[in-house]
Amino acid sequence: MNLIMTILVITVTLSLVLAIVSFWLPQMNPDTEKLSPYECGFDPLGSARLPFSLRFFLVAILFLLFDLEIALLLPLPWGDQLHNPTGTFFWATTVLIILTLGLIYEWTQGGLEWAE
Repeated sequence: MNLIMTILVITVTLSLVLAIVSFWLPQMNPDTEKLSPYECGFDPLGSARLPFSLRFFLVAILFLLFDLEIALLLPLPWGDQLHNPTGTFFWATTVLIILTLGLIYEWTQGGLEWAE
């Protein structure tokens, strides 16, 4: 119990010291360049409703779809410990074939093309 109290006191003290020092250290020199929002080189005072390319949205959805299906294959190395490892590897191969066919379909339909 004494060790736990010692560790608790040390962590609380260290946290308080770091929090207090973080408020004391920064210099309060406001600069107009530092106060302006960073907008990746664009004018931050422009319209917020600029046209958005649908290709970015399509690629993001495709990435999420394929990433989710690949995440389903992550427990595969432990599949040989099941009662029927052949069935597990059969279904994993089926998922990989479906993924490959989906990628080929998107490629042939031009879903991955940036230029028109």
